[in-house]
Amino acid sequence: MDSTRIDTSVPHPARRYSYWLGGKDHFAADRASGDAIAAAFPAVVELARANRAFLRRAVRTVAEAGVRQFLDIGTGLPAPDNTHEVAQAVAPESRVVYVDNDPIVMMHAQALLVGDPRGRTNYIEADVRDPEAILRRPELRETLDLDRPVGLQLVALLHFVHDDEQVEGIVRTLVDALAPGSYVVLSHGTMDFSDAGGIAAYEQMFAAGGTDVRARTRATLERYLRGLDILEPGIVPVADWRPDDPAAPRPVSRDLGIYGLVARKP
Repeated sequence: MDSTRIDTSVPHPARRYSYWLGGKDHFAADRASGDAIAAAFPAVVELARANRAFLRRAVRTVAEAGVRQFLDIGTGLPAPDNTHEVAQAVAPESRVVYVDNDPIVMMHAQALLVGDPRGRTNYIEADVRDPEAILRRPELRETLDLDRPVGLQLVALLHFVHDDEQVEGIVRTLVDALAPGSYVVLSHGTMDFSDAGGIAAYEQMFAAGGTDVRARTRATLERYLRGLDILEPGIVPVADWRPDDPAAPRPVSRDLGIYGLVARKP
């Protein structure tokens, strides 16, 4: 790995997310960006952790539905309950391909590639903005059989792509490549729960480059998922998606939210 490819002066979502989750792989720019966003939206750290817990529950749900292949785009840095760990706990033969565009994630990919020997894991360094290139990669085709159902994960990823039409094209290209019976696990930042003042503050911060998250509405996410069957309980805050303990207190925020959902391709 050529360390000169890593620009430590520019924050990267994967490293900032690691910082919020209590990880160690981040730089001053990532911490500064994370702290600035947390100062404006204090719930963001708790929501990041709730999003990680959503990933665990959603992958388990898809694996329990019989899916044995997973394509995790926007992997991020290794953390507890990586996709292969959750899926292989249900079915040891599960296969996982991880995709991310951060060279530091590539440096840590070996940790992501150690799974149950009855299954298989692989890693691709690529960008979701070019989904056709991801689908063409031999590492994907060697690991996953796209003629059989796949669990596609787009968790806390698409809000970093700011153009709505581009996001819709990404989702459509990836879903069209999957067999019937495949699933999409998606989470996405939203301001649907905020008041007018909070939305104005967010838009000002976004315009100034203080956050790289393009919040979207429930209606926009529904448009991206046309033709798919959204599982119960629908598009809900990540903490409310099939919680392990429904009676436990869950994070509630009026300044920022993350929707979570799982949808099935008929």
